[in-house]
Amino acid sequence: MFALVDCNNFYASCERVFNPALNGKPIAILSNNDGCVIARSNECKKFVPMGAPAFKFQEIFTEHNIHVFSSNYPLYGDMSKRVMQTLATFTPDMEVYSVDEAFLKFIGYENYNLTEYGQKIHKTVRKNTGIPVSVGIAPTKALAKLANRIAKKFPEKTGNAYVIDSEEKRIKALKWLDIGDVWGIGRQHAKRLQVLGVKKAYDFTQLPDVWVRKNMSVVGLRLKHDLEGKSSIDFEEVKAKQNIATTRSFEFMIKEQKDLSERISTFAGSCAEKLRKQNSHCNAIDVFIQSNWFREDLPQYSRYIRIKTDYPTNSTFEINRLALKALDIIFKQGFDYKKAGVIVSSITPADSYQMSFFNSENPKHQDLMKVIDATNRKIGNTKIRFGGQSLKRKWKMKQERLSPCYTTRWEDLPTVNCK
Repeated sequence: MFALVDCNNFYASCERVFNPALNGKPIAILSNNDGCVIARSNECKKFVPMGAPAFKFQEIFTEHNIHVFSSNYPLYGDMSKRVMQTLATFTPDMEVYSVDEAFLKFIGYENYNLTEYGQKIHKTVRKNTGIPVSVGIAPTKALAKLANRIAKKFPEKTGNAYVIDSEEKRIKALKWLDIGDVWGIGRQHAKRLQVLGVKKAYDFTQLPDVWVRKNMSVVGLRLKHDLEGKSSIDFEEVKAKQNIATTRSFEFMIKEQKDLSERISTFAGSCAEKLRKQNSHCNAIDVFIQSNWFREDLPQYSRYIRIKTDYPTNSTFEINRLALKALDIIFKQGFDYKKAGVIVSSITPADSYQMSFFNSENPKHQDLMKVIDATNRKIGNTKIRFGGQSLKRKWKMKQERLSPCYTTRWEDLPTVNCK
């Protein structure tokens, strides 16, 4: 049996853990630089759509007394870690699916009452972290995802945990779930299936295997089998990242290339550091720049380019050089830029790569990178920077509504006064 444990409105719940006065109040969480809404509490969903630009919804925030916060990723990441550590005590087989979701596999739990066990998981996570979770348990991952949706939709009836452990429950759940809400069915596939009369998940399981394989590939066929109760989607192996990206929206729009170059240098340095952390090299570097699409009164421009490296590298010197070269190619004067990013790809192991007779990295780079990384880890990240990066940290995000980092910064630790 598989279980999917999903944190309810995770970002909003993290804010509520340390500010209980927010319980039952509408909450919206904004993206980097307070750009758009990326998370909402249930109370907020009827007023604000996902992805809503914050500057267009200020009146609605005020009118409905919506509590708006900047993304507090250090806090959310730490709370996620605490949730996952708690879940790991219930089974040795766990797959962290996202920052707020994890699959658990129950092997040898035949004599357990899984409904009670799921409710115990909910209560333990809530007690240890303050985060509410929903638990769905079923014979396959896709059905566990469906069971989780039922537990979240009907928390009082299910006790925040629902088990699909019979054919009757499976059929009933599939006939309840809209095809567009099926895990793994994208928007385009959903539209196509609806045209064919496939409205519910159950209708999808009645399609011939041959049609599903032809039109939705082997991935769609595995999903169909999973929904039929035949376990076809197992845990994924943990692999090193194949792409590493550092992208940001800017607090203010940028006109000059020299200012944009500083951002690109900083992003390139971040990507290089992440490569070294996972002991990898990259063989290609992507750079993109983008104007502000919300400003319809301004001319718009966006451009993306990929440059291949001459040899595998994780040197900040080399990645920065190529990133700035890419910027020179795609930059156009006369536009107001709001976002940019650097992505390193074609990642390979740093301890196994093809050497070249004619092009190779300066051997001094690796020794220098080790010293810089070690120093930054010891005295504080970004204490040592490269010449192209601003010492004034000009790229700092706009976070006007940021809550304290209660669990990751000493000065933000909650204070309890006892009388």
